[in-house]
Amino acid sequence: MSGKFAEALQNKDVLLADGATGTNLFNMGLQSGDAPELWNTDEPQKIIKLYEGSVHSGSDLFLTNTFGGTASRLKLHDAQNRVRELNRVGAELGREVADRSERDVLVAGSVGPTGEILQPVGELSHELAVEMFHEQADALKEGGVDVLWVETISAPEEFKAAAEAFKLVDMPWCGTMSFDTAGRTMMGVTSADMARLVEEFDPAPLAYGANCGTGASDILRTILGFVAQGSDRAIISKGNAGIPKYVDGHIHYDGTPELMADYAVLARDAGAKIIGGCCGTMPEHLVKMREALDTRPKGERPSLEQIVAALGPFSSERDGTEAGHNCADHAPERKGRRGGRRRA
Repeated sequence: MSGKFAEALQNKDVLLADGATGTNLFNMGLQSGDAPELWNTDEPQKIIKLYEGSVHSGSDLFLTNTFGGTASRLKLHDAQNRVRELNRVGAELGREVADRSERDVLVAGSVGPTGEILQPVGELSHELAVEMFHEQADALKEGGVDVLWVETISAPEEFKAAAEAFKLVDMPWCGTMSFDTAGRTMMGVTSADMARLVEEFDPAPLAYGANCGTGASDILRTILGFVAQGSDRAIISKGNAGIPKYVDGHIHYDGTPELMADYAVLARDAGAKIIGGCCGTMPEHLVKMREALDTRPKGERPSLEQIVAALGPFSSERDGTEAGHNCADHAPERKGRRGGRRRA
């Protein structure tokens, strides 16, 4: 089982990943502030519907509904003692959906940030972070995932803790950071920083990249930043479906299925191997992305000007990789909890 993800990377030119978790679950009745992971046991048919939405839209892989599945995140809902149960069931439901498919579909065990800041800036120790990631990863492995997938990470220290935990459970893994602050993560990491960071791990991730962030244009600039480092490692791009706007009391993402189709092709041409959507990305977006990837011929690597012309302007003039900039100069000293969830 552990080799299926590596085989897919080797045998396919591009893999279509899934879309949003939160947006889809909110449409099914999830309330703001509720823990989606509780639905793994309370509303399993809705989680199956979530997974099937990706598979029926043509995705080659989908992530489990376990993004907030560490003890520190579940503690906010008095469910810190249910880490193994909620993650295992989330994975088992995914395995059930994937195995029913008439084609090969991969199940990726989603692991999100702990919601805490690691020492020395914050209070969470490296050892405790590893322990929490280990507990979650072990449950996802028990539930039958093909690969562990850490996402929406901002700090290199947290990425390292997850990598150490994944080594303990002996599972292949991949990971993404969220570049949402002028081409940097919230903690100041650039695309070049991340490309160097992933090469330090043993074992290294089979794929790495970016998810969430701001808009489709910005994430493609980050993808070009990864490619510029010259690594042959597979690159992941999971961009939001446009820009969030507050409409009639709800967050709405303005990216159309047609825009996401253009994004998917540009991401492939830019060098991404695994392409999906993040916040706001629905099955109808994935259908158009699948169609575009299957029917449009591969083109030359796009320029920044071509990206802007197709998808709209960048949210910032710079992406943090210019000469004279480095991670340490710009990493904010933040304290307390990190709020929010990804894949809304």
